[in-house]
Amino acid sequence: MLVLYANPAALSNLQYDLAYLQKLTLSELSSEIINATYTEQIGKVGTCLSPIAVHLRLRRKDGSDYPFAGQLFRQSTQGGDILLAIGNDISVQDRYDKALLESESRLSAMVSNTPGLVYRCLLDAEENFSFPYLSEGCEALLGISAEALRANPVLFVESILPEDRASYFDSMRQSIATAHSWNWEGRIHIRAWNDIKWINLRAAPLALENDVMQWEGIMTNITASKQEQEEIRRSRAQLAELSAHIDTVKEKERTRISREIHDDLGGNLTAIKMALALLTRRLPAKDKSLKEKADYVDQLVDRSIETVHRIAGDLRPGVLDFGIVAAIDWQAKEFEKQCGLPCHFHSNKKEIDLEQDHATALFRIFQEALTNIAKHAQASKVDVALTHTDQYVRLEIVDNGRGIADLDQQKSKSFGIRGMVERSIALGGSVSVSTAPAGGTIVAINVPLATTI
Repeated sequence: MLVLYANPAALSNLQYDLAYLQKLTLSELSSEIINATYTEQIGKVGTCLSPIAVHLRLRRKDGSDYPFAGQLFRQSTQGGDILLAIGNDISVQDRYDKALLESESRLSAMVSNTPGLVYRCLLDAEENFSFPYLSEGCEALLGISAEALRANPVLFVESILPEDRASYFDSMRQSIATAHSWNWEGRIHIRAWNDIKWINLRAAPLALENDVMQWEGIMTNITASKQEQEEIRRSRAQLAELSAHIDTVKEKERTRISREIHDDLGGNLTAIKMALALLTRRLPAKDKSLKEKADYVDQLVDRSIETVHRIAGDLRPGVLDFGIVAAIDWQAKEFEKQCGLPCHFHSNKKEIDLEQDHATALFRIFQEALTNIAKHAQASKVDVALTHTDQYVRLEIVDNGRGIADLDQQKSKSFGIRGMVERSIALGGSVSVSTAPAGGTIVAINVPLATTI
């Protein structure tokens, strides 16, 4: 078969002039023409009322080829039947199709390797839920096949534990109202395996026509991470309990040792001083050297008694027996006396009834805060406020020093702040350390009260 005619567009694509093109056979323009299938199809070409579709590659003069798509039909003339081909160069469309195919292939590979369920869901104006798309990970994650879930989307909501459904719907409504991502964590019951999993749902919303909301996102199994978080929480709780127990035991031991030192050693020293006074009165008046030695021993006993009182007070200040307000006031005055820094104390109540353990822990936190001020703050004054309300007791220590940076609180050897935090946790309260507006540092301790006092 020879070419009789080609329009200018065809000539331009093929890079031939009409005279040269008319010398060529169809098989020279396309190797596919000699294919048995095409030969059979050409034999079946009908009139313009019943053409056949063709899709082949045509060879240009320079040896390159391009895709051609069109229709082929038969036209009867006086000289016999001729075949008419009408179509287009689909090179651009072919490139687009290949790019789309490659993109779909990459997307499919990404989805198949994603550790979770990739999905698309719709919510219509009547609040009917559907899953137009579910990846192959559906059954592995939910224990429900993609076909079953598409046919009955309610199965997903039914798998959510009843106590977690409210948060699921709340997060969905929030995503609709704000047009922000839908992010939800909750537990589902896998009936097929009689198992409970934690899943995380993340999806981007898109409002469609007719009040339809679409989400595209991913569900992942976060059971392992949740178990790890629970284990960490449990370990921290156990460490906090252990720390609180150690502090309680330590305070009791301090109290015991303080009392023994005060009562036994202090009593013995007092008895020695009294006996020494009796002996001194009986010394010969003329023997001045003995009198000097007796005075020296008396002074040594006095210093020992003072040391006993100081050690006993450091172990457990007896002022704690008079209440937390008196103890804080006393410690503020001692700090001012020892460090030379003005330390002003104010309480909104003259007496605050706290459990002995809570009062001791709050007092120790106060002592640690003052120690930090003396060591690091470079302050010229300190203000202390103790506030009692129906819900909590709040102790606030404010200095006008150089302040504290976040990095200072995170140092590996910041044991003072960590100790305050651990003690506050044992009280069921909290400690905050922040920079004061006018400079310096604010340490605030809140101790909740179980009952109204």
